Amino acid sequence: MTGPGPAGRRVRRVGLTGGIGAGKSAASAALARRGAVVVDADLLAREVVAPGTPGLAAVAGAFGPGVLRPDGALDRPALAAVVFADPRRRAELDALVHPRVRALAAEREAAAPDGAVVVHDVPLLVETGQEGSYDLVVVVDAPVELQVRRLVEGRGMDEEQARARVAAQAGRERRLAAADVVLDGSGDLAALEEQVERLWARLVSAEG
Repeated sequence: MTGPGPAGRRVRRVGLTGGIGAGKSAASAALARRGAVVVDADLLAREVVAPGTPGLAAVAGAFGPGVLRPDGALDRPALAAVVFADPRRRAELDALVHPRVRALAAEREAAAPDGAVVVHDVPLLVETGQEGSYDLVVVVDAPVELQVRRLVEGRGMDEEQARARVAAQAGRERRLAAADVVLDGSGDLAALEEQVERLWARLVSAEG
């Protein structure tokens, strides 16, 4: 289950996704500890709109100076207040950011060593139609009410904010339909680690 890279290189390409608060980040970190090359779309999304980048200029041009802090950096809460309240504005933001993120992700994958397991940690993998782009799609799943509770208790959101964030992503059924492997994120970290260990054994034993 390997995909061709530049100049005939071969890497195992894994798409990792899951609803907000489901445990995807914990699974991603566990895979990294086992030797996976993790390409984190959230981190890349920050990088492409860092101060001085064309991405930030494009976002500011589309959404106005109100989404910039006094120091010129992106004011993420201000931008989030706009895009989560209006699906059309969110689509506009996605159109500006996602192509830049994908280009940077391709660069990071190209830098991985031959034979590496490259895990693309992509929160909106299903929403952006990327499920066919990987050798294996892994979905970390948890019940919606648990997602909401984790966002309220762990990230300081109020319940309305938490439900809006969950609702802005694909539903569980849609994500699960795209999955080759499902990790149950409803338990504790130890339970998730056990599942990741089994997944890693499968990844490193797969034939190239």
